[in-house]
Amino acid sequence: MDKLKAKSYAKINLALDVKGKRDDGYHFVEMVLQSIDLYDKLEFEMCDDIFLECDRKDIPTDRSNLIIKAADLLKREFGGYGVHIRLEKNIPIAAGLAGGSSNAAATLVALNKLWNLNIKLSVLKDLAVSLGADVPFCIDGGTKVASGIGDVLQDLHTPNLKLLIVKPHISVSTKDVYTEYDNLSFIENNYTKNMVDAINSGSIMNICMSLGNDLERITIKKYPIIGDIKKTMVERGALGTLMSGSGPTVFGVFDDSAKLGVAYDSFVADGFYAYISNTIDKGIELYE
Repeated sequence: MDKLKAKSYAKINLALDVKGKRDDGYHFVEMVLQSIDLYDKLEFEMCDDIFLECDRKDIPTDRSNLIIKAADLLKREFGGYGVHIRLEKNIPIAAGLAGGSSNAAATLVALNKLWNLNIKLSVLKDLAVSLGADVPFCIDGGTKVASGIGDVLQDLHTPNLKLLIVKPHISVSTKDVYTEYDNLSFIENNYTKNMVDAINSGSIMNICMSLGNDLERITIKKYPIIGDIKKTMVERGALGTLMSGSGPTVFGVFDDSAKLGVAYDSFVADGFYAYISNTIDKGIELYE
């Protein structure tokens, strides 16, 4: 085998609690992470060195890209070869959807197979933490309770959710949002515990009523358009809405496909990026 393809799926946060800050700058968090069927495509082809090309000119293809960092890390730790990687980018960047982390996860999984390294999945996930807190989750995908810095994962099983993903034309720095959060008084919201209970109940309405994200009060204050999107989404039929991660992307949960379609058309007409999505049970899909 000298060529392999992968789909790397985006994620949303059904719940996010910030629990404190570590000395290394990472934050202790509790979250419920959920994969969705929005994905980037990657193609890996054996060659003499490690190269990346992308269909988007605003995506760096040098060694600052997590894809290259993942390939370099794998080769340095376990040996390997060269690879020419082609990225077709569909997941919005700096959006709270873990697009970069998902790409890195796909690179680790794909090159493990392409280079015949035979690394155990548990070892691969331990390695992934050094690339970013969301990368281990993106290797598995599905629905997970995440704790620690986001790298300690426990399985959950969410009912299928119909989603509308909407992103305003702004980008948000995760680092800046957490820095501002640290300056606020701490509030114990227990969004994650409530969401786990809601998911275990099997009720989509309970899930919608339990959506919560500690970082919303930071990002919405700085970018009120996010709050406007949430309000409009409910007016257009969403049962519940939430900002994903540090933002600025907002998702809404719908139980009516017709209302979902109308809401999608309305947001597109208003000039927003919008995507109709569903929850899925995987983070990476390899194919030839």
